[in-house]
Amino acid sequence: MTEKQRKRLLTTLKIVVSAVLIYFIFTKIDLDEVLKTLKKSRPEYLFMALLFFILSKVLSAFRLNLYFHKIGAHLTQKSNLALYLLGMFYNLFLPGGIGGDAYKGYAIQKKYQSGTKKVVAVLLLDRLSGMLLIFIYACILALLSKQVVFANFEWLFALMIPLSVLVFWLFKKKLFSYTLPIFWKSLTYSALVQFAQLVSVWCILRSLSLHSDILEYLFVFLISSIVSVIPLTIGGIGSREVTFLYGAKWLGLNASTSVGISFTFFLITALVSLSGIVYHFKKPDLETVS
Repeated sequence: MTEKQRKRLLTTLKIVVSAVLIYFIFTKIDLDEVLKTLKKSRPEYLFMALLFFILSKVLSAFRLNLYFHKIGAHLTQKSNLALYLLGMFYNLFLPGGIGGDAYKGYAIQKKYQSGTKKVVAVLLLDRLSGMLLIFIYACILALLSKQVVFANFEWLFALMIPLSVLVFWLFKKKLFSYTLPIFWKSLTYSALVQFAQLVSVWCILRSLSLHSDILEYLFVFLISSIVSVIPLTIGGIGSREVTFLYGAKWLGLNASTSVGISFTFFLITALVSLSGIVYHFKKPDLETVS
């Protein structure tokens, strides 16, 4: 099987998995109820959700550029933002072709010759840094929640916060010591990125006039963010919604509302990612900091 055939097969499988998950979701909930929930959305809060999502992506791009600079790729923030936006477009709309991370890695290596291993490493570390803060915020929300299911594990959530940071630091020190000088700065960016996304989801909740179980909905969103990273579907479509569905049942939340939140967040993601199509037709020039 050629590489091109393999990519086509992988894309087909992702589309099938996404379709199956979406079908499964709508066999478990009332579609009319979801649509009624979405129709009640307040546009001013949805606009705020869009702005905070954009802010989260700008901060995420800044974090990635920290890593690029550590391997000698001194990209300007303007060029970095354009490259990041193109990567978002590729990740969501061209999953069977050149993935967003793969293209960013290719572009950086071609321009700066930083070394393929180092380029791949910093792209991975950037992702892991974001995942770490998602995990930490999930632990914090679990500690703040009044849910009975969390009550017996408060000690574990509290312990896992510093332990996860320590493990990540040791992991970097052992394998990627050249990135240690930006360890705390990159974590600070990650904290701001995930906080901005939580505010974005909070705005979605407000747009739907939800005033109860806020912490629990935010917790499920964070778990769905971790699940959606697993490359089984197109842009996380289906996997995030299934997580919201079962998370809602587990925590006693409204399933239709949960799926509506997930779909709204996906539409915001798609809207922002689609703007990267501009750089698909005219590739961004990678300028170096003078």
